[in-house]
Amino acid sequence: MDKNQKLPPGFSTPTELPDEDIQATWQDSNRSWWQNNPMRYDWGDRIPAEEFSKEFYQEIDERFFSDSWRYMPWKIRPFEALAPFDELGSKDVLEIGVGNGSHAQLLAPHCKSYTGIDLTDYAVQSTSKRFEAFDLKGTIRQMDAERLDFPDGSFDYIWTWGVIHHSANTGRILEQMNRVLRPGGKATIMVYHRSFLYFYIFTGLFRGVLCGGFLKTRSLHELVQIYTDGAIARFYRPQEWRELVESRGFTVESEMIKGQKSEIFPLPQSKFKNWLMALTPNVLARFILNTCRQGSFLITTIRKN
Repeated sequence: MDKNQKLPPGFSTPTELPDEDIQATWQDSNRSWWQNNPMRYDWGDRIPAEEFSKEFYQEIDERFFSDSWRYMPWKIRPFEALAPFDELGSKDVLEIGVGNGSHAQLLAPHCKSYTGIDLTDYAVQSTSKRFEAFDLKGTIRQMDAERLDFPDGSFDYIWTWGVIHHSANTGRILEQMNRVLRPGGKATIMVYHRSFLYFYIFTGLFRGVLCGGFLKTRSLHELVQIYTDGAIARFYRPQEWRELVESRGFTVESEMIKGQKSEIFPLPQSKFKNWLMALTPNVLARFILNTCRQGSFLITTIRKN
């Protein structure tokens, strides 16, 4: 996704955290970007349904889950390999970053209680209307995850998918997550992985060298940001992520790398690229992205110490 916008001042490395004097500026940029670019999976084809209707959400889910099926197929429900659905009946669950509510609809029916938060009012409005449309129970609130407005020890489990690496201060969110989790509480988190394939080959070689991206940008980091969603998008190596998580009072219980099938084809979105993807077996894509750890999703389950 070509953002065509400048990076927040001072965001100069893949895992940079802000100084106090620029923290608010970074978060304002983050909030503004997602308010104006909600994740509806409609960047290629518009959704042919009335906004906030059942059909609108069903189409979003079809696009999202059909993509996730390629890298993580399931037997009963999407994301069953990651979310402990069978254990949530006695747990108070928090989701950080609800978007349009696809994960919220998966989680909420299985929880003792479900609370979802998001930085933008669009996401809160959309997920609230989804809950109304499908008669789901839960609480949806607009809130900055860097300043969670919950008492200490409010939750047993936190789910956050592709969210906290976009925030101004990912480390501060981890501190807040630790505070609101009960002793032994767990969280499942997906952040972006700085893989050799996506970061250096797909972006650096193809977009930077062959397509002339380095004629317009000063660094690989800046080039990656141009083609990544969000005003800020951090990319972690597994060791960097473990160090950050452990410094905030967590233990990493599991770690895996996964990736979208499109990542193995360094081509612009087109019918030709779709044809190549359809021709390539999903099992081959999973071998390259998951088994060989070249995917751009770094997924961990962590436990509060």
